[in-house]
Amino acid sequence: MAAKRLELLRELLPKAARVAILVNPASADQTEATLREVEPAARTMGLQMQVFNANTSREIGAAFESMKRERPDALFVAPEPFFAARRVQLAHLATRYSVPAIYVGREFAEAGGLMSYGANIADAWRQAGVYTGRILKGTKPADLPVMQASKFELFINAETARMLDLSVAPTLLARADEVIE
Repeated sequence: MAAKRLELLRELLPKAARVAILVNPASADQTEATLREVEPAARTMGLQMQVFNANTSREIGAAFESMKRERPDALFVAPEPFFAARRVQLAHLATRYSVPAIYVGREFAEAGGLMSYGANIADAWRQAGVYTGRILKGTKPADLPVMQASKFELFINAETARMLDLSVAPTLLARADEVIE
């Protein structure tokens, strides 16, 4: 998923050379998994990465101040519950500092974030309901297969793109599940 988000960001910004990666060091396993997936994809695309850490609202602000000095071409926000809870702050700061960003869930694009790509949450809940039903009918949880998300959604916030003075390619707009005006 991280590699796909990076590809979408690159498709939106084909001339991008430097990408900031925002991670939460308090979630070491998630941070490690994200970086393990993003680093080879960035290398393949010829992108330089710079990692920024934040696990408080104040640290998010400080990370964006650092980004202001470093001037990355784009921002990749790691999938992290802490960041989801701070989505309005993240979207606002990315726009304020003119950093095109991609996030993991639709709620980020709805909060003003530029673009998000992630699993369809309604489908994930549906799958959980199917599992629950099978367990209630007597299937042992250990006998159930491990399921992964199978439906993914791309959301683009056209208003944010205009504020960042970005033109989104028609092919990318056509692939979007929803374009938020």
